[in-house]
Amino acid sequence: MPIVKGLISALLLMVNTCFWGVPLIVLTLLKLLAPTQALKDMMLKGLNAIALNWIGFNLWWMRHWLKPTLSAEVPDTLSQDQWWLVISNHRSWTDIFMLFMALHRRIPMPRFFLKTQLIWIPIVGLAFWALEFPFMRRYTREQIEKNPKLADIDRRATERMCQRARHHPLTIFNFVEGTRFTPAKRDAQQSPYQHLLRPKAGGVAQVLNLMGDQLDGILDVTISYENPNPTFWGYLCGQEAPVTLTARRLEVPAWMLDTHYHAQSQHKERFHAWINTLWQEKDAQLDRRTDHD
Repeated sequence: MPIVKGLISALLLMVNTCFWGVPLIVLTLLKLLAPTQALKDMMLKGLNAIALNWIGFNLWWMRHWLKPTLSAEVPDTLSQDQWWLVISNHRSWTDIFMLFMALHRRIPMPRFFLKTQLIWIPIVGLAFWALEFPFMRRYTREQIEKNPKLADIDRRATERMCQRARHHPLTIFNFVEGTRFTPAKRDAQQSPYQHLLRPKAGGVAQVLNLMGDQLDGILDVTISYENPNPTFWGYLCGQEAPVTLTARRLEVPAWMLDTHYHAQSQHKERFHAWINTLWQEKDAQLDRRTDHD
């Protein structure tokens, strides 16, 4: 029965999380107590290893138990010794494991832009914090207009991550739509795309401005589900229809290295034009995939 399979899958996910949660808590405490930055960096390397093993074991049991049908196309020139920015559309929590299946140990340990609420997930939230993931508060336009200083909070979180990332190879993942796609959300924001929400350029622009000279490239990922309404629970139940993931490597445009998204309106317009062009291409790709299915 699918529900039984889903419950077993959820149990496997929880057991794996609890197993790696023990060394995670120990290393997090040691990182907090470490008197020097060198020791903190050593603890961070250990935390990265724990996270990679957590991901690896989850992928192992998922491949053997859930047997997802994933068709993935990724560049052959990826390396764990490089720096990457990965941008992707977002349909379901399943996206994260599809990305892991396609890219795990081909690129460095990932960092995601996360909603602040996720820090309260037991063990996983602690891991996000200990691994120095950037938490985004995502204030509304009305809140920022009332208090402009709020706009700097998310920017500073991104800046801290980028500063630390210069010392060790790292992959920054960004679901630039900011939330999972649904037709209702698309209609509410009057998105010009059929299969996508409007992309948010601010976080990508800041990463490229701070780290563009160090990045080995941008991976533009498009995830397509044959199931029009994918859910993570359906995936855990082994009922997810075939998934297609394509990743293309983009060079960092030279003009991005000397632009300041938040300071000059012409730079902001250029970034928006750049990412909207990517989204138009992505939407057309998803449209072709939908027609094919």
